[in-house]
Amino acid sequence: MNAVGVVVEYNPFHNGHAYHVRQAKKQTSSDVAIAVMSGSFLQRGEPAIISKWARTKMALQNGVDIVCELPYIYAVQKAETFANGAVSILDALKCDSLFFGSEDGDITVFHRTAYAWHQKKTEIDFLTKEKVKQGLSYPAAAASAFQEAVSSEKLLDLSKPNNILGFHYVKAIMERLSSIQPFTSKRVASEYHDEQLPENQKIASATSIRKALKEQNSFQAVTPYLPSTTLKQLQSYQSTYGLLHEQEAYFSFLKHAFHTMDTAELQEIYEIEEGIEYRMQKAIKHASSYEQYLSLLKTKRYTWTRLQRMNTHILMRVKKKTMHELLEEKEAPYIRLLGMSRKGQQYLSLVKKELDVPLVSKLSSFSHPALDLDIRAFRVFSLPICEPMQTSLTEAEFKTSPIRYDEESGLF
Repeated sequence: MNAVGVVVEYNPFHNGHAYHVRQAKKQTSSDVAIAVMSGSFLQRGEPAIISKWARTKMALQNGVDIVCELPYIYAVQKAETFANGAVSILDALKCDSLFFGSEDGDITVFHRTAYAWHQKKTEIDFLTKEKVKQGLSYPAAAASAFQEAVSSEKLLDLSKPNNILGFHYVKAIMERLSSIQPFTSKRVASEYHDEQLPENQKIASATSIRKALKEQNSFQAVTPYLPSTTLKQLQSYQSTYGLLHEQEAYFSFLKHAFHTMDTAELQEIYEIEEGIEYRMQKAIKHASSYEQYLSLLKTKRYTWTRLQRMNTHILMRVKKKTMHELLEEKEAPYIRLLGMSRKGQQYLSLVKKELDVPLVSKLSSFSHPALDLDIRAFRVFSLPICEPMQTSLTEAEFKTSPIRYDEESGLF
């Protein structure tokens, strides 16, 4: 059986994702699709709109055969670390290929750009550090350094979000000497950061879908852009837990973290550096909302996304020492299985004996400091939910076995 890997957040799963899964299988001639999916908190430092278990069901109902969790140590990170973690898991699962959407859509350009980067790595790293010192954000500094060090003719536009991630996937595959073959297709219809729902088409960005759900407090506007199964999962989650998760719901908990941590403790938190902690302490006292707080923090040097990740690490109380130790290993420490179809189960049965990394299906059967962070993230994620449903959800983290889905009957 051939397996194609996809790296996803499914926040939430929409028609564009369904198209992506179909294309992944078709263009790579694969029997199964394996999704490495971010857990409770996502790359931009935001909470997922619903739990990873509900998003796993969405994926399995729409063509994905295996869903594994991308651990917190990789998920809430800059693109390079995010991609390295995801590729290490797909490599461990013996994937034949990796499929991703991009603004460019031509895999040869990704290969060419990754090779050019490899040739000039030392110079690019030096220039990036110098440009960060000059006040540029890390993404802007890295893109500028690359352009300066390498002739950019016929190379990738690294100012585009999906191109950036795709570049790091291809680079990670190259650096690992992995046998995974990367494939890409051009993103259709909506751009990653589009905030408005498009007219006369059925594919919208997850950003615009979340925005519409928040502003209109209704599922009606987003219904055309979602598979019916996704709509049912969203409605069921909101009905059961009383909310769809969004950043503002965590603001009071973030304030509590600041009120109970002194400056020395704050300085130990991962990604807190260059005195940003003093700016944070001042801003939190004058902000009445999360958005206002970030607006007070925002500078040219720090992107909105990086600030959101910092604040998620504060909520989680993740220390630099802990994260640096966990990231020293180049291999994912485990594979957390969230769900599988019947075909996915057949694939796992075939490769299980070849796996060099523990496959975790029950939390009671495995222990690791990185997994402890995943568990903590789920507990923090559940904080805005009222009791007794908050406890019910967090207990499910330990009681829920990998979800099994019968694609023929459509039943779990």
